[in-house]
Amino acid sequence: MPKVVSRSAVSSSTDARPTASAAAALRVYYCICGEFILVIERSLSALPKRQTDGATIIRCQDSGTENAIVLKLNAISTDPVLVERPEGHERQYRFSCPRCNLLVGYQTTPPPVKSGPYLYILRGALTQMQGQVPKDAFDSEAALDPSEVETQ
Repeated sequence: MPKVVSRSAVSSSTDARPTASAAAALRVYYCICGEFILVIERSLSALPKRQTDGATIIRCQDSGTENAIVLKLNAISTDPVLVERPEGHERQYRFSCPRCNLLVGYQTTPPPVKSGPYLYILRGALTQMQGQVPKDAFDSEAALDPSEVETQ
C-alpha cells in the first residue's frame, strides 16, 4: 500500500478586510416545529410587509429598479385557495412545512417557487432560533375568554 502524505496550512489575519461573501451572510429560518424552511440573503424583519395580511414581501424577480432577493424555500406546495379581499378575490398558491404541514407562505402565481414577482411569508410562521416560537406567532389570535375554555 502506498504511503499517503497530506499537508494543509491555515492562514488568517486579524487585519484582513471582510470579503464580499462574508458581508453577504445568509439568514436561516425554521418552522415552529424546528424544520428548516428558508435561507435568504436578507433579514425578514428588514423586508416590507403586505398591508392586507401583514405577510413579509420577498421580491423574487428583478424589476427596473430593484433586484430579486436570493432565497431557497424548503416547503411543499398545497392546493390553491381563493381568498376574499376588500378589492376582490385573490388566488393564493400556498406553501407549508414538509414536517408538520403548518402554512408558512404563499404566492399569487402557480408553483414552482419564484415563478411570480413576489413570495409572501406569513407573519409569525418562521423563526431564526430552532425550536423557539416567534413573538408574533399568535398576534392575530383573539384572546380567549376563560369562561369559554372547556374543563375536563
